[in-house]
Amino acid sequence: MLLRNYWKSRHKNGRGPAPCWIRPGLAAVLWFCVTQLGSGGGAVGETKSVVQKDAEFDVTYNDTVTSENQTIYAFNHTVSRNKTEGVRLSVDVLSQDLDSTILFVVRQKQAVLSFQVPLILRGLYQRKYPYNHVGRTLCQPPTRAASETQYFFVDVSTLSSQGTNYQLRVSRVESFTLQTDKKFSFTASPSQPQYFKYVFPDGVDTVIVKVNSDMTFPCSVMSIQDIQCPVYDLDNNVAFIGMYQTMTKKGAITVQRKDFPSNSFYVVVVVKTEDEACGGPLRFYPLRPDELIDAGNRSKVLDVVVTPAINCESVYVMGMLFCLGIFFSFYLLTFLMACVENKRLCFLRLKVSFLFDILSYSLLYLSERSLDSVGRSRQESLSSVEEDDYDTLDDINSDKNIVRTKKFLCVADLARKDKRVLSKKYQIYFWNIATIAVFYALPVIQLVITYQTVVNVTGNQDICYYNFLCAHPLGALSAFNNILSNLGYVMLGLLFLLIVLKRDIVHNRALVRNDLNALECGIPKHFGLFYAMGTALMMEGLLSACYHVCPNYTNFQFDTSFMYMIAGLCMLKLYQKRHPDINASAYTAYACLAAVIFFSVLGVVFGKGNTVFWIIFSVIHILATLLLSTQLYYMGRWRLDSGVLRRMVYIIYTDSIRQCSGPMYIDRMVLLVMGNIVNWSLAAYGLIERPNDFASYLLAIAICNLLLYFAFYIIMKLRSGERIQCLALVCILFTAVIWGFALYFFFQGLSTWQKTPAESREHNRDCILLSFFDDHDIWHFLSSIAMFGSFLVLLTMDDDLDTVQRDKIYVF
Repeated sequence: MLLRNYWKSRHKNGRGPAPCWIRPGLAAVLWFCVTQLGSGGGAVGETKSVVQKDAEFDVTYNDTVTSENQTIYAFNHTVSRNKTEGVRLSVDVLSQDLDSTILFVVRQKQAVLSFQVPLILRGLYQRKYPYNHVGRTLCQPPTRAASETQYFFVDVSTLSSQGTNYQLRVSRVESFTLQTDKKFSFTASPSQPQYFKYVFPDGVDTVIVKVNSDMTFPCSVMSIQDIQCPVYDLDNNVAFIGMYQTMTKKGAITVQRKDFPSNSFYVVVVVKTEDEACGGPLRFYPLRPDELIDAGNRSKVLDVVVTPAINCESVYVMGMLFCLGIFFSFYLLTFLMACVENKRLCFLRLKVSFLFDILSYSLLYLSERSLDSVGRSRQESLSSVEEDDYDTLDDINSDKNIVRTKKFLCVADLARKDKRVLSKKYQIYFWNIATIAVFYALPVIQLVITYQTVVNVTGNQDICYYNFLCAHPLGALSAFNNILSNLGYVMLGLLFLLIVLKRDIVHNRALVRNDLNALECGIPKHFGLFYAMGTALMMEGLLSACYHVCPNYTNFQFDTSFMYMIAGLCMLKLYQKRHPDINASAYTAYACLAAVIFFSVLGVVFGKGNTVFWIIFSVIHILATLLLSTQLYYMGRWRLDSGVLRRMVYIIYTDSIRQCSGPMYIDRMVLLVMGNIVNWSLAAYGLIERPNDFASYLLAIAICNLLLYFAFYIIMKLRSGERIQCLALVCILFTAVIWGFALYFFFQGLSTWQKTPAESREHNRDCILLSFFDDHDIWHFLSSIAMFGSFLVLLTMDDDLDTVQRDKIYVF
């Protein structure tokens, strides 16, 4: 009512401009309402002295303002269509009285900027930080004329009745427009943000904006915004539009011309009021909700440079052809080796056929008795032990508990079950993992598409942990190169499936023609686990690609889940080679792997610094190691029930104390003792150090156990008088070398979600291959080749036994 009476007293005839509540959308009218109605506690309608001064650039104005006077500084400058000139306003309030707040309003063509000094910026938990020195760059609206003179006004007013001294200076910004490949240094603070303009030159459609600093803190934000007013350049509004990311020492954003219709954009750099977003320490809590905290000196020296990014189609095509060329070469090499092997087998068949024709005539002269003698010798050779070594009761051939208690077992002793039943049992591994893959991959793909959409819509570059210095966008994807480099897992996984299929077909044909070697010689051929391994390798590529659509800590398990699967399947395959009858079923194996993935998720969510979690996990890890050791040592001939402790004490008393006898199965005991030492050490390390990357720690446990078992297998194979054929030896050496190079690139650590996004960007580096791939892409290339080579090692390492009868092949 007072405002309405005020308007009527000023305009008794009803004419004149409408009051501010009628036209709220006009910023100039809002300024009129503030300056005309605001008074330092005086009555509404009290007159105020308004002084307008013609002001000049690069001149410092010292003045005093009270509630009774208002000063307007009028500036003018020439604006050219072909040249953008920055204008910066700097204000200092000399009074230390925080109650003497001064309002500065800058009126421009098509824009109004207003702020108060002291400028109050809020941090975490609404903590308040006052700044008496404020510097702001004025937004420059575009002009259609070749050259025109524009006016802008700086209005200074206050509601305080006490006089407040201030200094005001308006100056032109040197190098306001950034030049391509030219570095520019500047200083910024929370109350003095900086922004610059960049115009795409002809022929450049994509650029990388890099902001660097030698100072880790204070934490900063870099933002890319379209050319429009207002420019959001304060800590509390910089995330409103455009793309933005926090930074400590490094920041980089890839910008495409298609996203900016004006072919230009602003690079905005803001220093945050607090450092929590960049991993810095938390400030103390204020004692009172309205307490103001001294921010101290938070100035930061930075430099910005804009460099062209690869944007021509030829570079993308070259990158894709490079990937396809590398992995298709493995297909070509496999095809050539298959042709050579077929020729060798054909020549061998002809030679054997010729020898058979000669021998067939010689056999006509052999007597029937001699033939009977040979038959009996063959039957006797199928026994893995001499008659004197065991009791000749019939149950030795049927009771598995008696068979497995023999001190020296052979593969024939653990390959008694019907091969058709076992083949179906191991085929379940493949069908189960195929089912898991479908139900696992579909929601993953949906989720990462949502992640990428959120990044594109909000512009928040802190959501995904890319290597921003080598992230090449394609369509909606922000880092296409990291996705493309996973192609090797899929292609080599498919190639391995084809190799296994060929071996499967050849083996089945040998069984159909009752080939003696296929029936009674060599390691029993069961290919279900090999099919599951190839499928797991393909899924690792797909899920790794999904993870790299938007890598962060919430979806890291997508990248590691099938790594656990691969490690587990490889250990099961090693064990199955010599223990085909007693290997774990697919349901048990996948249930255990599901438990591992479950703990992986819990570790990522709750494991960071949580002592209780690490204690529980370490206890479970040790208990699981002991249970598995018992299962392996007794080969399943034990049971977990209420009497297990009593039986353990009895065995220790009778075998170790009363008789002082050593372990019956020396080789197995050595392996299990070493395995327990390794696993207990890893458990102790986790409990003491509590690493932040729990998923990688869990993967390290799986890999260490796999390597330990593989080394034991190779040593025992050589110790048993077996040999490694040339192809398997080449695969082992080749794979070892590739793994070495792959791990080198893996540990380069271009990004890490264990830290804040700003700290992760400190590890970002430029592309090193074809200006398109980074170190982590090379890790993808090499690790996929190394995994493929590891699978080939498992497939071929026992080829030397294909002509050795199973009762002559030792179990270890």
